[in-house]
Amino acid sequence: MTVDCLVEDKRWGDIAALAQLATDAVLERLGLEPSVYEISVLACNDARIAVLNEDFRGKPRPTNVLSWPSDERAAAIDGEMPAPPAMGPDTELGDIAIAFETCKREAEEAGKPTRDHTLHLLVHGTLHLLGFDHERDRDATLMEGLETEILGKLGIADPYRV
Repeated sequence: MTVDCLVEDKRWGDIAALAQLATDAVLERLGLEPSVYEISVLACNDARIAVLNEDFRGKPRPTNVLSWPSDERAAAIDGEMPAPPAMGPDTELGDIAIAFETCKREAEEAGKPTRDHTLHLLVHGTLHLLGFDHERDRDATLMEGLETEILGKLGIADPYRV
């Protein structure tokens, strides 16, 4: 996958490599050829993501990750797989923004390495770009199952296991 990564907060370090790893893992699991698609990632801080969260979701507070799919791909029926992205000249799947302070704090609170939590959030955001969601119960079960499977292949423990 082509990942266009804009790093606004230098504390992220080499997040581009993590974004590449996460997005490729998602596409490979779904049987999609990673080299065909592209996404943009904004690696920012809590202040920046709070503005984005208010502008796009009406929630004036920081969040860990936001995603903006380039097309509506959600399944109509709760728990069904979303339609894969259409092949064509436009292979942009969408945009992801991820906030440093929230990601780091959540990792620390859960006793996880920040790298692992970052990969989880990038996998989560990429699945959103592909039409997966967690608003309905069976959709959440499907999405969380995929996240757990993909992260497991990356050597990361199930993030939903207490």
